Amino acid sequence: MTSQSAATLRSRYVEQAASELEENRRLQQELKERISVLKQEEALLGDIISLAERYEGFTDASRLPEQLQDEHVGTKPKRATAGTTSRRTAPAKPSSAGTPAKADAEGKPRPALLGDLLMKLLAKYDEPRLAKELRDELLKKHPDRNPTPQVVRNTLESLVAKGRIQRHKQQRSVMYTLVKS
Repeated sequence: MTSQSAATLRSRYVEQAASELEENRRLQQELKERISVLKQEEALLGDIISLAERYEGFTDASRLPEQLQDEHVGTKPKRATAGTTSRRTAPAKPSSAGTPAKADAEGKPRPALLGDLLMKLLAKYDEPRLAKELRDELLKKHPDRNPTPQVVRNTLESLVAKGRIQRHKQQRSVMYTLVKS
């Protein structure tokens, strides 16, 4: 092997090692970012679990005081910036078990929950209904409410998860019916 070919070979090895080292650093940075996101998600899930534990004895889980099942269901939580957590420092006081929390200090009643309104609409029909049909009927009967189609679908899926309504798939359409007790 000549000195020129040895130098060329050494140069290739140096370039390859530098390239692999740079790729390794890039992957490490991606993993750090993913770990940061996972930590934020863990904090959020911890908050959800603590809320669920706090309201475990609540008689009707669909009427949690902090959960208005209309516009809030479809919104995504904002991500915390790096280095901060979304955990609360002092938990909110839950209302006494079995009684819904008061709407506000003035005593005004809270509007009906979106899930309850959708269940009332579904109760009128024996055949499955599309989420779009339910939303259109809701907008006609409750003009003060204006949930997005996605919020209606999310609320319906939440009711499916609770076993209060059933989902029916027909080709690409998803329809819902009330569970008969």
